[in-house]
Amino acid sequence: MKEDVLVAQGLCKAYGDRVAVDDVSLALRPGEVLGLLGPNGAGKSTTVGMICGLTVPDAGSVTLAGGLSLASDEAGYKRRIGLVPQDIALYEELPARMNVELFGALYGMAPDVLKRRADEVLAMVGLSDRAGDRPATFSGGMKRRLNIACALVHDPAVLLLDEPTAGVDPQSRNAIFDNLEMLKRAGKALIYTTHYMEEAERLADRIVIVDHGRVVASGSQAELFALLPAAQVLQVELGGEPDDAALAGLPNVQRTRRRLEVSVSDIARDTGAVLAALAERGVKVRGLATARATLEDVFLQLTGRALRD
Repeated sequence: MKEDVLVAQGLCKAYGDRVAVDDVSLALRPGEVLGLLGPNGAGKSTTVGMICGLTVPDAGSVTLAGGLSLASDEAGYKRRIGLVPQDIALYEELPARMNVELFGALYGMAPDVLKRRADEVLAMVGLSDRAGDRPATFSGGMKRRLNIACALVHDPAVLLLDEPTAGVDPQSRNAIFDNLEMLKRAGKALIYTTHYMEEAERLADRIVIVDHGRVVASGSQAELFALLPAAQVLQVELGGEPDDAALAGLPNVQRTRRRLEVSVSDIARDTGAVLAALAERGVKVRGLATARATLEDVFLQLTGRALRD
């Protein structure tokens, strides 16, 4: 098993009486995307700030592979971390290449190495042909991709991405996803914060769900879905309007007008039994469809509220 490249233990942060992060722990391995999932205000950005060294925790620690920490070697620690912040962080009037080179210079990169790396990261994010243009002329998605290039120029082991698709168009979002999947294949370790469950489902190998500053669940997607009473849904379109008495006693059923949603453990095994039970009650079935549970369902099960509330 690969050694953890980053371990955060017991991170806590309060602002006056408001507790932003309360005992958050996580670990990250090379070539892994860890999704930090939660609603707005859950503590995701504060957690990222403590991991990258921009925010001082009230308690807890973050250690990189080899025992490197902010306390032991702040400069060395930050050279192994790349940050793509939630808000665009660029010099709008400087050409794209100069933005990348400026960020690289802050890490003390040699000029010849920096030039080569600037070429590489601009190509990776699809901005080679716009290297001489100012970010002020870029779309929101292009600015996000340039921010990723700036965060990668010093070749960090860990990349932190704090809601990097906020405000971008679908095409740019897919381009960002392609970039991140390529980085994962190259062995980079990524922490990706989002409140969009479909992004976490696509990208994340493991997920940490946070709410009100605390970890409410963590694990692989399969492990999180196992927390649900049923992970699949049989959607039944009705052929008429059955009375409530006909549906009484059916377990795990939700009704919306002429449609039923029946939570089941195994679609293949349980569909026949559901249809037989409906037939016994005289309920006419017009059509069937299937769906699976989502991370939104997991969050609702754990907290009693929707992820985007």
